Amino acid sequence: MNSARPGRLRLGDRVRFQKHTYTVVGLTGMRVRLADTHGAGMLVDQVHLQSAKDFAVLGAGDRTALGSAALLDRLPEPVAERALWWQRPLVELLTGLPPDAPAGARVKSEYDPACRSLAERERAKAAELAALGEEVTARTIKRKRQQYEAGGIAAVVDHRLVPHASLVGRADPRVVAAIRQAIGESVPAPTRTIEHARWRTERILEVEHGQGAVEMPSRATFYRLFGNLSQGVHVTGSARTRRSLADQPEGPFRYESVAAPGELMQIDSTPLDVLVRLDEGVPGRVELTGLVDVATRTIAAAVVRPTTKSVDASLLLARALTPEQMRPGWAQALAMSRSVLPHRRLLPLDERLEHAAARPVIIPETIVCDRGKAFISDNFRSACRSLEITFQPCHPRSPAEKPHIERTLESVATLFCQFLPGYLGRTAEHRGRDVEDEPLWSMLEIQEFLDEWLVAKWQNRPHDGLRDPGVPGRTFTPNQKYAALIESAGRSRTR
Repeated sequence: MNSARPGRLRLGDRVRFQKHTYTVVGLTGMRVRLADTHGAGMLVDQVHLQSAKDFAVLGAGDRTALGSAALLDRLPEPVAERALWWQRPLVELLTGLPPDAPAGARVKSEYDPACRSLAERERAKAAELAALGEEVTARTIKRKRQQYEAGGIAAVVDHRLVPHASLVGRADPRVVAAIRQAIGESVPAPTRTIEHARWRTERILEVEHGQGAVEMPSRATFYRLFGNLSQGVHVTGSARTRRSLADQPEGPFRYESVAAPGELMQIDSTPLDVLVRLDEGVPGRVELTGLVDVATRTIAAAVVRPTTKSVDASLLLARALTPEQMRPGWAQALAMSRSVLPHRRLLPLDERLEHAAARPVIIPETIVCDRGKAFISDNFRSACRSLEITFQPCHPRSPAEKPHIERTLESVATLFCQFLPGYLGRTAEHRGRDVEDEPLWSMLEIQEFLDEWLVAKWQNRPHDGLRDPGVPGRTFTPNQKYAALIESAGRSRTR
């Protein structure tokens, strides 16, 4: 076979190197990018390539379809055609001649590598394409040129237009539909294994298409399909997490913007993670009901009851509207007069604040609650109407619509409950042994301690949700935020 050693290689040349045949798909300075018939490539130094013993130029290939069979055959036709379209201007930019230039063609002066820099050639090419109706900038030309030099024609492909691989591959659509139905049925059900889902899929196919009408995939294939289709659903994981994710709204979360105390408040109840001594002297669980102000994160009131009833929710409103009086044994530092709250400004409005503890009295304008029986009862609704409070229930099973009280009650469990005797942990998995043998407190004792803790700790604890816009990194306490909002409202009225 005749061969030659040219002084200059061109894109599209077919060469023999190390006993294999390659196509020249890229030229970067003194380096040559080669691709074999399967599209696998390598980058070699041109001197090393041409000095190889078996090197030979076998001929000039079809440069207009360079790499199309090996690199672009799996792409949609419009995407491949667009990548091949980019090849001609990029080759002319790099070498001075387009890939389909005849032998002996002269290099255009604006693309002559001998007298024009890369930046000048890129600007010239951008101007030429713009004149032809292709609105591209020199920056785009530079990016495409760098991609082409690094990876050849395949690197120029616009991957935004390439369809992504399917999660189900070539699986039978009837099998896929049955698996999706089995996954959907698992949301309210107890957690089971993948083998149960496989059994359930078989039963669904038999009912809908008849016994043996649809062939089930092998066990390994089914496991792969099930894993792809159940991502993020926790089918074989926590049932609580699975139901919580299923109850999330489809649209984006929207947080209400509040600017004044009482403008938006949230109420909820939860079992207290503490074992208490009930009136009969036996250990038992109680429920904690709390009311939080979204603007200041103040816990306006919190009560502990064996079970939350409508009268308890109404009592919570009454406690929120009443100043928390100092108790015997409380430190004088807990008084409102010793705190950052605007005590002197508020005292003329209510004389009871003279001996009040450092917890602001906040009158609710709107209360958000879930659909618990205690909150949607006629008793609680009547209490809200008498106080001219807007009653706003959430959608069923939508805790995300009242996130502040949900997180507040969790914080009470970690910051308060775990320091009490009889602490149970949030689930049975976290529970210790012989908790009921500890010296348990009564419900009234826990209520007294909770009231003091809210004034001493919670109201003076910096909250991550109360950031100071004027000082980066600084966070307010609930009392500081309340004082700042009252002062801001006073300045606006003065103006």
